[in-house]
Amino acid sequence: MEGRIHNMILGITGGVGTGKSTVLQYLQQKYDAFLIQCDDVARDLQQPGGVCYAPMQKLFGPDKDADALFNEDGSFNRSEVAKRVFADEELLHALNRIVHPAVKDRVRALIEAHADAGLIVIEAALLLEDHYDEICDEIWYIYARESVRRARLKKSRGYTDEKITDIFASQRSDEAYRVRCTLTIDNSSENIENTFRQIDTALSERGITDPSAAIP
Repeated sequence: MEGRIHNMILGITGGVGTGKSTVLQYLQQKYDAFLIQCDDVARDLQQPGGVCYAPMQKLFGPDKDADALFNEDGSFNRSEVAKRVFADEELLHALNRIVHPAVKDRVRALIEAHADAGLIVIEAALLLEDHYDEICDEIWYIYARESVRRARLKKSRGYTDEKITDIFASQRSDEAYRVRCTLTIDNSSENIENTFRQIDTALSERGITDPSAAIP
């Protein structure tokens, strides 16, 4: 982006269970990265008073079960919203047309507000679909073998094999990620240091170093 003084805007993406959160935590702790997680941004924008709140109210309109859409504080019940939109493809597309542009605008504003950051990291499952290559210098794909992802999702979320299979079928394929992303980080190993070494090597090649290692 024109006028920025930070070193890199890095996109992080990948399927569920690949370990993106672990990668983000490492980038924040070791490289002092400023993190932007698009799902958190979207959640904030959908709160009462947020730019997406009123358009979403209008989208769902009067409904005999409208109360189920809202929590006691007036915020949207995200699980109920998800249930409805994933059962209605037209409604899902309409919701995406409200939320995705607003999230992208907020991401741009956050980048400008943190222009002195050495590393800005944007994470979302749909970075490629939402064309965040317009914003990011590079987008990295966090990969893990399917068997590893399944084990993680069973352990951390209690998902059944059937649910995991349905989720995998709805997401971008491994090949499609690899074709569109600049770099693939293999996060399959039980030894997380293997993942961290890949990240360190890639960032070093791009001139990004651990701030704590800088000579005073």
